[in-house]
Amino acid sequence: MTITPLPEPVPETDPVPVPKTAPVPKAPPVPKMPPVSKAAPVPPRPVRPAAPGPVPESPATTPRFLARAALLTASLSAAGAVLGLVRDQSLARLFGAGLDTDAFLVAWTVPEFAATLLIEDGLAFALIPAFSMALARRARGAPGDPVRSLVAGTLPRLALALTVVGVLLATAAPGLVAVLAPGLPHPALAVDCTRLTATCVVSFGLAGYCSAALRAHRSFLAPAAIYVAYNTGIVTAMFALGGAWGVRSAAFGVALGGVLMVLLQLPFLVRRLRTRETDAPLSVEPCPAPSAQRVDLQLMVTVLLFALCRQSQVLIERFLASGLPSGAISHLNYAQKIAQIPMTMSMMLCTVTFPVVARALAEGDTERARVRVERDLAVAATLVLFGTAAVLVCAPQIVQLLFQRGAFTAEDTAATADVMRVYAAGLLGQTLTGVLVRSYFSAGRAAWYPVGAIAAGVAVTAWIGAATVGTWGVTGIAAANATGITLTAALLLGGMRARRRGVRRGVPVRVRRVLAELSRPLRGAVVAAPAGAFAASLTGGALGGLAAGSVTVAAVFVLLGLPRGAPGLAPVLRSVRTHTRRLAHAVFR
Repeated sequence: MTITPLPEPVPETDPVPVPKTAPVPKAPPVPKMPPVSKAAPVPPRPVRPAAPGPVPESPATTPRFLARAALLTASLSAAGAVLGLVRDQSLARLFGAGLDTDAFLVAWTVPEFAATLLIEDGLAFALIPAFSMALARRARGAPGDPVRSLVAGTLPRLALALTVVGVLLATAAPGLVAVLAPGLPHPALAVDCTRLTATCVVSFGLAGYCSAALRAHRSFLAPAAIYVAYNTGIVTAMFALGGAWGVRSAAFGVALGGVLMVLLQLPFLVRRLRTRETDAPLSVEPCPAPSAQRVDLQLMVTVLLFALCRQSQVLIERFLASGLPSGAISHLNYAQKIAQIPMTMSMMLCTVTFPVVARALAEGDTERARVRVERDLAVAATLVLFGTAAVLVCAPQIVQLLFQRGAFTAEDTAATADVMRVYAAGLLGQTLTGVLVRSYFSAGRAAWYPVGAIAAGVAVTAWIGAATVGTWGVTGIAAANATGITLTAALLLGGMRARRRGVRRGVPVRVRRVLAELSRPLRGAVVAAPAGAFAASLTGGALGGLAAGSVTVAAVFVLLGLPRGAPGLAPVLRSVRTHTRRLAHAVFR
């Protein structure tokens, strides 16, 4: 009897069952087809992740990428902040701190509101989640191009609405100035400046739209550089036209800077829209398409109301200060601009990670969003508390070195430094509010709780400011601002643990763990401030006091204030160290 070799196929009529432990040969449907050889196996198909589970991190969400993006954003933002200081120095040197600058700063309310509503908070909170959802749908193979559909469905309407609002503001400038600063002795100059700054409603809106779209695409270069272009336009206009136009040249510079912000970003956005890059794995489950071509109207309303309430603190300050002696509004403005630099720098990482949180929630990965928000809170709070200690210690020296020249006198320096120190008490609240509100809006849903929290803070600001302005003047106004924003931050943090109808209001942050991480840098700042003040008092001159105070604050804070392990700071510090070494090698080789 001959035994059939194993490579031969088993006949289909063979009634003998095949044991489970033996390899089962493949029975071809056609007898003439050769069997599949084990020596040349068919390569397996790529396995796509099953939806709707969490999607693995893409290279654009790794700590290394985020650290580099944060460093790039911080560097360009620092350059924009430096130019902002040059802008304020030029304004102080050319026009001082009197009636002209007060008139311009009333008109400056329009670009300040526009920047908050259309670039920094408002549109970003609504558009980045919308673009993140569209990108997630594109990555999952949705029909058409959801990103281009979103642009086609939102950009024309937004541009039309912004144009209408800008025209209305320019037309209603006299009434607007009367409401903003009823105690202003000569409102005509403020009206002229307001009509020029009203153009920024259109330019800032388009710039904010481009910024949101680019950040959702993980492109941070152009959005981070917009304030470099903006402040360059203002400074250029003041020096070129200041002799002929006076302080109106600064208002014209605002209009010019807004146009430059749009022109800077437009080529980057067009290039992104022309390509169909995907930075997330594909999923076999189709995505729903109702929100592909529009942004939820209720979400937009809550976002804009929050930004409007937050910026209304400036309205309250200038309304109350308009009845004080000339220069009060200017002192508040200069102090706020300098004091908020630590807060602005601490928020750079959150600017980079907000699209990451929105994309994680769009893909259903709540855990990744929670870890990211908690790290952002730790890093931002640590940086801003260090900056707070430095501002408390070195406020007079900073103001003197930056502004005391030309028409800006020593009395202006003393008044501005006093206000600066009071503002510094609210920097932690400002930072926590900026980080936490992103978690409420990152899911792309309307959230009314943040609006209520910021409204409560604004009410407290108005009440305390009205009660103290007669006694304490501008310092009472600054104290009201710090108290109101701190209350808002406490309400937002407390609301993270609450649920409404079984659904969390925001990303499920572990509040107790966040508070425990904040305690160490808070203790470090409390110890570093008096130590730095003592060191600054031992040296003479503004530069020597600034050097001694800041070095002492840094040394004490590093020893006592950095969280153990500092997990959120580690990628940023490694990236800074790597880029510093590369720069040194390029310069000194």
